[in-house]
Amino acid sequence: MAGRKTPNTAKHTPSSTTSESKPTTTSNSTPASSTALQTLWNAYLDTTTSRLKTIDAFLVSFFCPASFSSCIAYSFASTVGQFVLTASLRSQVNASSRALFKDVSPERAFADFVVGSIVLHFFVFNFLG
Repeated sequence: MAGRKTPNTAKHTPSSTTSESKPTTTSNSTPASSTALQTLWNAYLDTTTSRLKTIDAFLVSFFCPASFSSCIAYSFASTVGQFVLTASLRSQVNASSRALFKDVSPERAFADFVVGSIVLHFFVFNFLG
């Protein structure tokens, strides 16, 4: 019986090596991409301030309401406008882009955001009629 196990093992070893080499390549790419995403997520959590994380969460929330609204054109215009205003706020508040916005304090950026949002929604509401 020991003689039978040795030839069977020898026959399965090359076929299993051949079949293992193909899935190993595929399985290595999946963990590599998940590892890259995990590394990106960890770097985001470590380096991003809580203020920017709050703004980012607000930006992500814009992708949901536009698809469920009955007034697609108005909600789309409102959502895109609010997204642009929020992205502008994020770029002005971000510490890494402080050199571009030397004259704008974070409080001034937030005030501009609030006024711009009120004007945007005023026009959207008036356009609804």
